[in-house]
Amino acid sequence: MIHTSLSIGLILGLLLTVPACDYGKPGGEATKAGDSALIAPVGSTARMDNDEGVGHYKQGHWDVAEGHFQKAIKADPNLAEARYNLGLTLDKMGKHDAATAAFKKAVELAPANPAIKDSEILKKHTGM
Repeated sequence: MIHTSLSIGLILGLLLTVPACDYGKPGGEATKAGDSALIAPVGSTARMDNDEGVGHYKQGHWDVAEGHFQKAIKADPNLAEARYNLGLTLDKMGKHDAATAAFKKAVELAPANPAIKDSEILKKHTGM
């Protein structure tokens, strides 16, 4: 009986870890560390759109995420997080010139935000 319970526990443990193996792969799964989309600050008029875009970005739904980030920017043109997130998304879509412009605007709006200014992907696009 103990052996059976132990075997079932081991099998369940392995089954729970298998989905984690796909983390970071394109086509619907989460993105790798170091290029994480940013949540909007509390009180931002664009928070709902930005944060909805973050959810889609994490799932690899680049087109949908881009639309939400664009809506967030329209609602709050000074929301650096949405500009940064748009840059990440455009990079994933291969739209590198547009990504660079979004990253530059994000740094302009929030030059002291370490999540933005210290981003490796942003640095690659902007040469900072």
